[in-house]
Amino acid sequence: MIRIRRALVSVSDKTGLPELGRALAGAGVQVISTGGTAAALREAGVEVIPVDAVTSFPECLDGRVKTLHPKIHAGVLADRSKPEHLEQVRELGVELIDLVVVNLYPFESAGEREGISDAELIEQIDIGGPTLLRAAAKNAEHVVAVCDPADYGTVIEGLGPDGVAPEVSRALGAKVFVRTAAYDGAIAARLGASVPAPGKGLPERLPLSLQRVASLRYGENPHQQGAVYRPAGLAAAGLAALRQLQGKELSYNNFLDMQAAFGLVHAFPEAAVVVVKHLNPCGVGFDEDAERAYRRALAADPLSAFGGIVALNRPLTAAAAAAMKETFLEVIVAPRVEPGAREVLGTKKNLRVVEASPAPPPLGLELRAVAGAWLVQTPDGEAGDTGRKTATRRAPTEAEARALERAWIMVRHAKSNAIVIGALDGIVGLGCGQTSRVDAVKQAAERARRAELPDGVRVLASDAFFPFRDGIDAAAEAGATAVIQPGGSVRDEEVIAAADEHGMAMVFTGRRSFRH
Repeated sequence: MIRIRRALVSVSDKTGLPELGRALAGAGVQVISTGGTAAALREAGVEVIPVDAVTSFPECLDGRVKTLHPKIHAGVLADRSKPEHLEQVRELGVELIDLVVVNLYPFESAGEREGISDAELIEQIDIGGPTLLRAAAKNAEHVVAVCDPADYGTVIEGLGPDGVAPEVSRALGAKVFVRTAAYDGAIAARLGASVPAPGKGLPERLPLSLQRVASLRYGENPHQQGAVYRPAGLAAAGLAALRQLQGKELSYNNFLDMQAAFGLVHAFPEAAVVVVKHLNPCGVGFDEDAERAYRRALAADPLSAFGGIVALNRPLTAAAAAAMKETFLEVIVAPRVEPGAREVLGTKKNLRVVEASPAPPPLGLELRAVAGAWLVQTPDGEAGDTGRKTATRRAPTEAEARALERAWIMVRHAKSNAIVIGALDGIVGLGCGQTSRVDAVKQAAERARRAELPDGVRVLASDAFFPFRDGIDAAAEAGATAVIQPGGSVRDEEVIAAADEHGMAMVFTGRRSFRH
Protein backbone atom coordinates (compact mmCIF):
# COMPACT_ATOMS: atom_id res chain seq x y z
CA MET A 1 0.00 0.00 0.00
CA ILE A 2 1.12 3.58 -0.67
CA ARG A 3 1.04 5.79 2.42
CA ILE A 4 0.71 9.50 1.57
CA ARG A 5 2.86 11.74 3.77
CA ARG A 6 3.91 14.44 1.34
CA ALA A 7 2.05 15.82 -1.68
CA LEU A 8 2.75 18.26 -4.47
CA VAL A 9 -0.38 20.07 -5.69
CA SER A 10 -0.32 22.43 -8.71
CA VAL A 11 -3.54 22.77 -10.68
CA SER A 12 -5.01 25.02 -13.35
CA ASP A 13 -8.57 23.79 -12.74
CA LYS A 14 -9.38 24.55 -9.09
CA THR A 15 -12.49 22.36 -9.01
CA GLY A 16 -12.59 20.41 -5.72
CA LEU A 17 -9.26 21.90 -4.59
CA PRO A 18 -10.41 23.27 -1.17
CA GLU A 19 -11.95 19.93 -0.20
CA LEU A 20 -8.85 18.01 -1.29
CA GLY A 21 -6.54 20.44 0.49
CA ARG A 22 -8.46 20.27 3.76
CA ALA A 23 -8.53 16.46 3.60
CA LEU A 24 -4.76 16.35 3.06
CA ALA A 25 -4.16 18.76 5.94
CA GLY A 26 -6.51 16.79 8.18
CA ALA A 27 -4.53 13.64 7.50
CA GLY A 28 -1.27 15.37 8.42
CA VAL A 29 0.04 15.40 4.84
CA GLN A 30 2.62 18.08 4.00
CA VAL A 31 1.45 20.02 0.95
CA ILE A 32 3.91 21.62 -1.50
CA SER A 33 2.33 24.02 -3.94
CA THR A 34 2.90 26.78 -6.45
CA GLY A 35 1.51 30.20 -7.37
CA GLY A 36 -2.27 30.44 -7.70
CA THR A 37 -2.80 26.94 -6.32
CA ALA A 38 -0.93 27.82 -3.13
CA ALA A 39 -3.02 30.99 -2.74
CA ALA A 40 -6.27 29.05 -3.20
CA LEU A 41 -5.20 26.44 -0.63
CA ARG A 42 -4.28 29.12 1.90
CA GLU A 43 -7.71 30.70 1.38
CA ALA A 44 -9.19 27.31 2.25
CA GLY A 45 -7.17 27.29 5.49
CA VAL A 46 -4.55 24.80 4.32
CA GLU A 47 -0.92 25.32 5.31
CA VAL A 48 1.29 25.20 2.23
CA ILE A 49 5.04 24.82 1.64
CA PRO A 50 6.00 27.00 -1.35
CA VAL A 51 7.88 25.07 -4.02
CA ASP A 52 10.76 27.56 -3.94
CA ALA A 53 11.23 26.76 -0.25
CA VAL A 54 11.92 23.16 -1.31
CA THR A 55 14.12 23.96 -4.29
CA SER A 56 15.84 27.10 -2.93
CA PHE A 57 15.26 28.44 -6.43
CA PRO A 58 12.63 31.09 -7.23
CA GLU A 59 9.87 30.73 -9.77
CA CYS A 60 11.07 32.60 -12.85
CA LEU A 61 10.46 33.46 -16.49
CA ASP A 62 6.88 34.57 -15.81
CA GLY A 63 6.15 31.22 -14.17
CA ARG A 64 7.51 29.08 -17.01
CA VAL A 65 9.94 27.48 -14.52
CA LYS A 66 8.53 26.40 -11.17
CA THR A 67 8.77 22.67 -10.49
CA LEU A 68 11.51 21.77 -12.97
CA HIS A 69 14.14 21.05 -10.33
CA PRO A 70 16.02 17.91 -9.15
CA LYS A 71 14.79 18.28 -5.56
CA ILE A 72 11.22 17.92 -6.87
CA HIS A 73 11.76 15.25 -9.51
CA ALA A 74 14.15 13.14 -7.45
CA GLY A 75 11.51 13.14 -4.70
CA VAL A 76 8.95 11.87 -7.19
CA LEU A 77 11.07 9.43 -9.19
CA ALA A 78 13.01 7.68 -6.41
CA ASP A 79 12.28 3.94 -6.51
CA ARG A 80 11.50 3.06 -2.91
CA SER A 81 12.32 -0.60 -3.54
CA LYS A 82 15.97 0.26 -4.33
CA PRO A 83 18.14 1.02 -1.27
CA GLU A 84 20.65 2.87 -3.45
CA HIS A 85 17.92 5.33 -4.54
CA LEU A 86 16.92 5.97 -0.95
CA GLU A 87 20.54 6.46 0.03
CA GLN A 88 21.10 8.95 -2.81
CA VAL A 89 18.07 11.08 -1.91
CA ARG A 90 19.23 11.18 1.72
CA GLU A 91 22.69 12.32 0.63
CA LEU A 92 21.17 14.99 -1.62
CA GLY A 93 18.79 16.24 1.04
CA VAL A 94 15.74 15.31 -1.05
CA GLU A 95 12.43 14.52 0.65
CA LEU A 96 10.18 11.94 -0.95
CA ILE A 97 6.87 12.95 -2.53
CA ASP A 98 4.07 10.36 -2.41
CA LEU A 99 1.28 12.20 -4.23
CA VAL A 100 1.33 14.46 -7.29
CA VAL A 101 -1.89 16.31 -8.08
CA VAL A 102 -1.61 18.28 -11.33
CA ASN A 103 -3.99 19.28 -14.06
CA LEU A 104 -2.67 20.99 -17.13
CA TYR A 105 -2.88 24.47 -18.58
CA PRO A 106 -6.10 24.62 -20.61
CA PHE A 107 -4.48 24.45 -24.05
CA GLU A 108 -7.47 22.68 -25.64
CA SER A 109 -10.07 25.22 -24.54
CA ALA A 110 -7.70 28.07 -25.40
CA GLY A 111 -7.26 26.65 -28.91
CA GLU A 112 -11.03 26.70 -29.39
CA ARG A 113 -11.29 30.44 -28.69
CA GLU A 114 -11.80 32.68 -31.67
CA GLY A 115 -9.14 35.31 -32.21
CA ILE A 116 -6.52 33.86 -29.87
CA SER A 117 -3.03 34.81 -31.04
CA ASP A 118 -0.20 32.33 -31.54
CA ALA A 119 1.74 33.98 -28.72
CA GLU A 120 -1.20 33.62 -26.30
CA LEU A 121 -1.75 30.02 -27.34
CA ILE A 122 1.89 29.05 -26.88
CA GLU A 123 1.75 30.28 -23.28
CA GLN A 124 -0.98 27.69 -22.68
CA ILE A 125 1.42 24.83 -23.47
CA ASP A 126 2.19 23.25 -20.10
CA ILE A 127 5.76 21.97 -19.59
CA GLY A 128 6.20 21.33 -15.88
CA GLY A 129 2.76 19.76 -15.43
CA PRO A 130 3.13 16.90 -17.94
CA THR A 131 6.68 16.31 -16.72
CA LEU A 132 5.55 15.93 -13.11
CA LEU A 133 2.61 13.74 -14.00
CA ARG A 134 4.67 11.43 -16.20
CA ALA A 135 7.34 11.14 -13.52
CA ALA A 136 4.75 10.19 -10.89
CA ALA A 137 2.95 7.81 -13.26
CA LYS A 138 6.24 6.09 -14.15
CA ASN A 139 6.76 5.49 -10.42
CA ALA A 140 3.15 4.42 -9.82
CA GLU A 141 4.22 1.53 -7.54
CA HIS A 142 5.28 4.16 -4.99
CA VAL A 143 3.70 7.50 -6.01
CA VAL A 144 0.06 8.34 -6.71
CA ALA A 145 -0.46 10.55 -9.78
CA VAL A 146 -3.75 12.42 -10.17
CA CYS A 147 -4.57 14.45 -13.29
CA ASP A 148 -8.35 14.72 -12.96
CA PRO A 149 -10.40 16.39 -10.19
CA ALA A 150 -12.91 13.55 -10.59
CA ASP A 151 -10.35 11.29 -8.87
CA TYR A 152 -9.91 13.42 -5.74
CA GLY A 153 -12.38 11.20 -3.92
CA THR A 154 -10.12 8.19 -4.50
CA VAL A 155 -7.20 10.12 -3.01
CA ILE A 156 -9.21 11.18 0.01
CA GLU A 157 -10.25 7.56 0.64
CA GLY A 158 -6.56 6.58 0.49
CA LEU A 159 -5.56 9.03 3.23
CA GLY A 160 -6.57 6.55 5.90
CA PRO A 161 -4.17 4.14 7.63
CA ASP A 162 -4.44 1.59 4.80
CA GLY A 163 -3.18 4.02 2.14
CA VAL A 164 -3.75 3.70 -1.62
CA ALA A 165 -3.68 0.24 -3.18
CA PRO A 166 -0.94 -0.20 -5.84
CA GLU A 167 -3.49 -1.34 -8.41
CA VAL A 168 -5.43 1.91 -7.87
CA SER A 169 -2.21 3.90 -8.28
CA ARG A 170 -1.35 2.00 -11.47
CA ALA A 171 -4.80 2.76 -12.90
CA LEU A 172 -4.39 6.45 -12.09
CA GLY A 173 -0.92 6.36 -13.65
CA ALA A 174 -2.29 4.84 -16.85
CA LYS A 175 -4.88 7.61 -16.95
CA VAL A 176 -2.05 10.15 -16.78
CA PHE A 177 -0.41 8.76 -19.91
CA VAL A 178 -3.75 8.87 -21.75
CA ARG A 179 -4.14 12.50 -20.68
CA THR A 180 -0.62 13.64 -21.59
CA ALA A 181 -0.74 11.81 -24.93
CA ALA A 182 -4.05 13.51 -25.73
CA TYR A 183 -2.64 16.85 -24.60
CA ASP A 184 0.40 16.56 -26.85
CA GLY A 185 -1.79 15.34 -29.71
CA ALA A 186 -4.00 18.42 -29.36
CA ILE A 187 -0.94 20.67 -29.45
CA ALA A 188 0.47 18.90 -32.51
CA ALA A 189 -2.87 19.14 -34.31
CA ARG A 190 -3.38 22.79 -33.43
CA LEU A 191 0.12 23.73 -34.54
CA GLY A 192 -0.38 21.92 -37.83
CA ALA A 193 1.85 18.85 -37.41
CA SER A 194 -0.98 16.50 -38.45
CA VAL A 195 -1.98 18.40 -41.57
CA PRO A 196 -0.45 17.05 -44.79
CA ALA A 197 1.95 19.56 -46.32
CA PRO A 198 1.35 20.22 -50.03
CA GLY A 199 3.53 17.90 -52.09
CA LYS A 200 4.98 16.20 -49.00
CA GLY A 201 2.51 13.35 -48.62
CA LEU A 202 0.82 12.23 -45.43
CA PRO A 203 2.73 12.58 -42.14
CA GLU A 204 4.80 9.64 -40.91
CA ARG A 205 3.11 9.91 -37.52
CA LEU A 206 -0.44 11.07 -36.98
CA PRO A 207 -1.06 12.24 -33.41
CA LEU A 208 -4.79 12.37 -32.73
CA SER A 209 -6.38 13.82 -29.63
CA LEU A 210 -10.12 13.29 -29.70
CA GLN A 211 -12.64 14.75 -27.30
CA ARG A 212 -16.06 13.18 -26.87
CA VAL A 213 -18.87 15.46 -28.00
CA ALA A 214 -21.75 13.14 -27.19
CA SER A 215 -22.56 9.56 -26.28
CA LEU A 216 -25.10 7.99 -28.61
CA ARG A 217 -27.85 5.57 -27.69
CA TYR A 218 -25.98 2.88 -29.63
CA GLY A 219 -23.90 2.35 -32.74
CA GLU A 220 -25.10 1.08 -36.10
CA ASN A 221 -27.08 -1.58 -34.25
CA PRO A 222 -28.50 -1.70 -30.70
CA HIS A 223 -25.84 -4.11 -29.44
CA GLN A 224 -23.03 -1.72 -30.40
CA GLN A 225 -21.82 1.30 -28.42
CA GLY A 226 -21.50 4.65 -30.15
CA ALA A 227 -20.23 8.18 -29.51
CA VAL A 228 -19.22 11.31 -31.41
CA TYR A 229 -15.71 12.74 -31.02
CA ARG A 230 -13.98 15.80 -32.40
CA PRO A 231 -10.35 16.96 -32.37
CA ALA A 232 -9.37 18.56 -29.08
CA GLY A 233 -7.72 21.96 -29.24
CA LEU A 234 -9.59 23.02 -32.37
CA ALA A 235 -12.83 24.97 -32.50
CA ALA A 236 -15.90 22.75 -32.87
CA ALA A 237 -17.18 22.86 -36.45
CA GLY A 238 -19.61 21.16 -38.80
CA LEU A 239 -21.62 18.34 -37.28
CA ALA A 240 -19.55 18.55 -34.07
CA ALA A 241 -21.01 22.02 -33.54
CA LEU A 242 -24.58 21.28 -34.59
CA ARG A 243 -27.53 22.72 -32.71
CA GLN A 244 -30.43 20.31 -32.33
CA LEU A 245 -33.68 22.25 -32.12
CA GLN A 246 -36.09 19.39 -31.53
CA GLY A 247 -36.66 15.66 -31.82
CA LYS A 248 -35.27 12.41 -30.50
CA GLU A 249 -31.63 11.89 -29.65
CA LEU A 250 -29.45 11.67 -32.75
CA SER A 251 -28.17 8.19 -33.53
CA TYR A 252 -24.93 6.88 -35.04
CA ASN A 253 -26.69 6.20 -38.34
CA ASN A 254 -28.25 9.67 -38.27
CA PHE A 255 -24.76 11.18 -38.15
CA LEU A 256 -23.58 9.05 -41.07
CA ASP A 257 -26.59 9.97 -43.19
CA MET A 258 -26.40 13.63 -42.15
CA GLN A 259 -22.78 13.70 -43.32
CA ALA A 260 -23.75 12.19 -46.67
CA ALA A 261 -26.56 14.71 -47.17
CA PHE A 262 -24.66 17.62 -45.67
CA GLY A 263 -21.54 16.93 -47.73
CA LEU A 264 -23.44 16.76 -51.00
CA VAL A 265 -25.75 19.73 -50.53
CA HIS A 266 -22.85 22.02 -49.61
CA ALA A 267 -20.91 20.91 -52.69
CA PHE A 268 -23.35 22.98 -54.78
CA PRO A 269 -22.92 26.74 -55.02
CA GLU A 270 -26.57 27.13 -56.03
CA ALA A 271 -29.53 26.66 -53.70
CA ALA A 272 -30.23 22.94 -53.32
CA VAL A 273 -32.07 20.37 -51.24
CA VAL A 274 -30.82 16.79 -50.90
CA VAL A 275 -32.63 13.70 -49.64
CA VAL A 276 -30.40 10.84 -48.50
CA LYS A 277 -31.27 7.27 -47.56
CA HIS A 278 -28.61 4.85 -46.35
CA LEU A 279 -25.78 7.20 -47.37
CA ASN A 280 -26.99 7.62 -50.97
CA PRO A 281 -28.74 10.63 -52.54
CA CYS A 282 -32.19 9.46 -53.58
CA GLY A 283 -33.31 13.04 -54.27
CA VAL A 284 -31.64 16.30 -55.30
CA GLY A 285 -33.51 19.45 -56.31
CA PHE A 286 -32.35 22.94 -57.33
CA ASP A 287 -34.40 26.09 -56.81
CA GLU A 288 -33.99 29.35 -54.91
CA ASP A 289 -37.35 28.57 -53.33
CA ALA A 290 -36.67 25.90 -50.68
CA GLU A 291 -40.15 24.37 -50.95
CA ARG A 292 -39.87 23.93 -54.72
CA ALA A 293 -36.35 22.52 -54.38
CA TYR A 294 -37.55 20.00 -51.81
CA ARG A 295 -40.59 18.93 -53.84
CA ARG A 296 -38.35 18.42 -56.88
CA ALA A 297 -35.89 16.35 -54.84
CA LEU A 298 -38.72 14.27 -53.39
CA ALA A 299 -40.25 13.61 -56.82
CA ALA A 300 -37.16 11.71 -57.96
CA ASP A 301 -37.77 8.84 -55.53
CA PRO A 302 -40.56 9.43 -52.98
CA LEU A 303 -40.53 5.76 -51.98
CA SER A 304 -36.88 5.84 -50.87
CA ALA A 305 -37.32 9.24 -49.21
CA PHE A 306 -39.55 7.67 -46.54
CA GLY A 307 -37.45 7.66 -43.36
CA GLY A 308 -34.71 9.67 -45.05
CA ILE A 309 -32.53 12.64 -44.15
CA VAL A 310 -33.06 16.05 -45.76
CA ALA A 311 -30.30 18.66 -46.02
CA LEU A 312 -30.48 22.24 -47.31
CA ASN A 313 -27.73 24.73 -48.09
CA ARG A 314 -30.08 27.66 -47.56
CA PRO A 315 -32.40 28.49 -44.61
CA LEU A 316 -35.36 26.20 -44.00
CA THR A 317 -38.53 28.21 -44.60
CA ALA A 318 -42.00 27.66 -43.17
CA ALA A 319 -43.34 26.65 -46.60
CA ALA A 320 -40.55 24.09 -47.09
CA ALA A 321 -41.12 22.78 -43.56
CA ALA A 322 -44.83 22.32 -44.29
CA ALA A 323 -43.96 20.29 -47.41
CA MET A 324 -41.46 18.15 -45.48
CA LYS A 325 -44.02 17.53 -42.77
CA GLU A 326 -46.09 15.55 -45.29
CA THR A 327 -43.48 12.73 -45.41
CA PHE A 328 -41.98 10.69 -42.57
CA LEU A 329 -38.38 11.92 -42.22
CA GLU A 330 -35.72 11.13 -39.64
CA VAL A 331 -33.68 14.36 -39.71
CA ILE A 332 -33.76 17.79 -41.34
CA VAL A 333 -30.46 19.69 -41.30
CA ALA A 334 -30.05 23.27 -42.50
CA PRO A 335 -27.66 26.17 -41.89
CA ARG A 336 -30.58 28.03 -40.31
CA VAL A 337 -34.17 27.17 -39.44
CA GLU A 338 -36.51 30.12 -39.65
CA PRO A 339 -38.90 30.71 -36.72
CA GLY A 340 -41.94 29.90 -38.88
CA ALA A 341 -40.40 26.57 -39.87
CA ARG A 342 -39.78 25.71 -36.22
CA GLU A 343 -43.41 26.42 -35.45
CA VAL A 344 -44.62 24.25 -38.34
CA LEU A 345 -42.43 21.30 -37.34
CA GLY A 346 -43.03 21.68 -33.60
CA THR A 347 -45.87 19.16 -33.63
CA LYS A 348 -43.59 16.45 -35.06
CA LYS A 349 -42.03 15.74 -31.69
CA ASN A 350 -39.78 12.87 -32.84
CA LEU A 351 -38.49 14.61 -35.97
CA ARG A 352 -34.91 15.73 -35.42
CA VAL A 353 -34.34 19.29 -36.66
CA VAL A 354 -30.73 20.44 -36.71
CA GLU A 355 -28.84 23.62 -37.54
CA ALA A 356 -25.26 23.11 -38.76
CA SER A 357 -22.80 24.89 -41.00
CA PRO A 358 -20.32 23.29 -43.43
CA ALA A 359 -16.77 22.50 -42.37
CA PRO A 360 -13.83 20.59 -43.89
CA PRO A 361 -12.80 17.20 -42.45
CA PRO A 362 -10.89 17.50 -39.16
CA LEU A 363 -7.18 18.04 -39.81
CA GLY A 364 -7.95 17.95 -43.53
CA LEU A 365 -7.98 14.13 -43.47
CA GLU A 366 -10.47 11.30 -43.76
CA LEU A 367 -9.97 8.25 -41.52
CA ARG A 368 -11.53 4.81 -41.60
CA ALA A 369 -10.84 1.79 -39.38
CA VAL A 370 -9.89 -1.60 -40.81
CA ALA A 371 -8.71 -4.71 -38.97
CA GLY A 372 -5.71 -3.67 -36.90
CA ALA A 373 -5.15 -0.37 -38.70
CA TRP A 374 -6.51 2.95 -39.88
CA LEU A 375 -6.81 4.02 -43.50
CA VAL A 376 -6.09 7.73 -43.98
CA GLN A 377 -6.57 9.84 -47.07
CA THR A 378 -6.93 13.43 -48.15
CA PRO A 379 -10.49 14.38 -49.18
CA ASP A 380 -11.60 13.94 -52.78
CA GLY A 381 -12.58 17.61 -52.97
CA GLU A 382 -14.95 19.22 -55.40
CA ALA A 383 -12.24 20.74 -57.62
CA GLY A 384 -9.18 19.28 -59.27
CA ASP A 385 -10.36 17.58 -62.46
CA THR A 386 -8.88 20.34 -64.58
CA GLY A 387 -8.04 18.10 -67.51
CA ARG A 388 -11.59 17.94 -68.89
CA LYS A 389 -12.07 17.46 -72.58
CA THR A 390 -14.85 16.64 -74.98
CA ALA A 391 -14.13 13.17 -76.34
CA THR A 392 -16.94 12.93 -78.91
CA ARG A 393 -17.58 14.71 -82.18
CA ARG A 394 -20.37 16.70 -80.56
CA ALA A 395 -19.74 19.00 -77.58
CA PRO A 396 -22.41 19.41 -74.90
CA THR A 397 -24.92 22.21 -75.31
CA GLU A 398 -24.96 24.93 -72.67
CA ALA A 399 -27.90 23.28 -70.92
CA GLU A 400 -26.26 19.84 -71.08
CA ALA A 401 -23.00 21.26 -69.71
CA ARG A 402 -24.78 22.72 -66.66
CA ALA A 403 -26.64 19.49 -66.05
CA LEU A 404 -23.44 17.46 -66.46
CA GLU A 405 -21.64 19.60 -63.87
CA ARG A 406 -24.41 19.00 -61.34
CA ALA A 407 -24.63 15.29 -62.13
CA TRP A 408 -20.86 14.92 -61.73
CA ILE A 409 -21.07 16.33 -58.21
CA MET A 410 -23.98 14.04 -57.38
CA VAL A 411 -22.34 10.86 -58.63
CA ARG A 412 -19.21 11.54 -56.59
CA HIS A 413 -21.33 11.44 -53.43
CA ALA A 414 -22.94 8.07 -54.17
CA LYS A 415 -21.56 4.61 -53.40
CA SER A 416 -19.53 3.00 -56.20
CA ASN A 417 -20.20 1.70 -58.76
CA ALA A 418 -22.38 4.75 -59.23
CA ILE A 419 -24.39 6.23 -62.07
CA VAL A 420 -26.54 9.36 -61.93
CA ILE A 421 -29.09 10.36 -64.53
CA GLY A 422 -29.62 14.04 -64.01
CA ALA A 423 -31.54 17.04 -65.28
CA LEU A 424 -31.09 20.78 -64.91
CA ASP A 425 -33.38 20.89 -61.89
CA GLY A 426 -32.12 17.82 -60.02
CA ILE A 427 -31.49 14.11 -59.94
CA VAL A 428 -33.65 11.83 -62.11
CA GLY A 429 -32.33 8.38 -61.30
CA LEU A 430 -29.52 6.82 -59.25
CA GLY A 431 -27.73 3.52 -59.63
CA CYS A 432 -25.33 2.85 -56.77
CA GLY A 433 -23.30 0.13 -55.09
CA GLN A 434 -23.48 -2.17 -58.10
CA THR A 435 -20.86 -4.73 -59.03
CA SER A 436 -21.23 -3.92 -62.73
CA ARG A 437 -21.35 -0.48 -64.30
CA VAL A 438 -23.97 -1.45 -66.87
CA ASP A 439 -26.17 -2.73 -64.01
CA ALA A 440 -25.76 0.64 -62.32
CA VAL A 441 -26.94 2.35 -65.54
CA LYS A 442 -29.95 0.04 -65.73
CA GLN A 443 -30.80 0.67 -62.07
CA ALA A 444 -30.59 4.44 -62.60
CA ALA A 445 -32.74 4.14 -65.74
CA GLU A 446 -35.38 2.11 -63.89
CA ARG A 447 -35.56 4.69 -61.12
CA ALA A 448 -35.78 7.44 -63.73
CA ARG A 449 -38.75 5.69 -65.34
CA ARG A 450 -40.38 5.24 -61.94
CA ALA A 451 -39.96 8.92 -61.11
CA GLU A 452 -42.14 10.06 -64.05
CA LEU A 453 -40.59 13.51 -64.09
CA PRO A 454 -41.33 15.97 -66.91
CA ASP A 455 -39.27 15.62 -70.08
CA GLY A 456 -36.23 17.82 -70.54
CA VAL A 457 -32.46 17.63 -70.70
CA ARG A 458 -31.21 14.24 -69.53
CA VAL A 459 -27.53 13.59 -68.87
CA LEU A 460 -25.60 10.77 -67.26
CA ALA A 461 -22.59 10.80 -64.92
CA SER A 462 -20.36 7.84 -64.05
CA ASP A 463 -17.85 7.85 -61.19
CA ALA A 464 -15.38 5.67 -63.15
CA PHE A 465 -14.72 4.84 -66.79
CA PHE A 466 -16.97 2.64 -68.89
CA PRO A 467 -15.04 -0.57 -69.61
CA PHE A 468 -17.34 -1.52 -72.50
CA ARG A 469 -19.74 0.21 -74.84
CA ASP A 470 -22.75 -1.55 -73.30
CA GLY A 471 -22.97 1.13 -70.60
CA ILE A 472 -23.22 3.86 -73.25
CA ASP A 473 -25.87 1.89 -75.15
CA ALA A 474 -27.86 1.58 -71.93
CA ALA A 475 -27.41 5.31 -71.26
CA ALA A 476 -28.79 6.17 -74.70
CA GLU A 477 -31.72 3.82 -74.12
CA ALA A 478 -32.40 5.68 -70.86
CA GLY A 479 -32.67 8.94 -72.79
CA ALA A 480 -29.34 10.54 -71.87
CA THR A 481 -28.02 12.87 -74.54
CA ALA A 482 -24.70 13.67 -72.81
CA VAL A 483 -22.32 11.75 -70.55
CA ILE A 484 -19.58 12.77 -68.14
CA GLN A 485 -17.06 10.16 -67.01
CA PRO A 486 -13.35 9.94 -66.10
CA GLY A 487 -12.20 8.11 -69.22
CA GLY A 488 -9.01 6.07 -69.22
CA SER A 489 -10.31 2.66 -70.30
CA VAL A 490 -8.34 0.59 -72.79
CA ARG A 491 -11.61 0.56 -74.76
CA ASP A 492 -12.13 4.32 -74.71
CA GLU A 493 -12.19 4.44 -78.52
CA GLU A 494 -14.96 1.85 -78.59
CA VAL A 495 -16.92 3.76 -75.94
CA ILE A 496 -16.46 7.08 -77.79
CA ALA A 497 -17.59 5.47 -81.04
CA ALA A 498 -20.75 4.22 -79.31
CA ALA A 499 -21.52 7.72 -78.04
CA ASP A 500 -20.96 9.15 -81.54
CA GLU A 501 -23.32 6.53 -82.99
CA HIS A 502 -26.03 7.70 -80.60
CA GLY A 503 -25.32 11.39 -81.28
CA MET A 504 -24.31 11.88 -77.65
CA ALA A 505 -21.82 14.37 -76.26
CA MET A 506 -19.28 12.88 -73.88
CA VAL A 507 -16.88 14.68 -71.55
CA PHE A 508 -13.84 13.05 -69.94
CA THR A 509 -12.85 14.48 -66.54
CA GLY A 510 -9.53 12.68 -66.34
CA ARG A 511 -10.19 11.84 -62.69
CA ARG A 512 -11.95 8.88 -61.10
CA SER A 513 -14.12 9.56 -58.04
CA PHE A 514 -14.98 6.31 -56.28
CA ARG A 515 -16.72 6.41 -52.91
CA HIS A 516 -16.58 3.10 -51.08
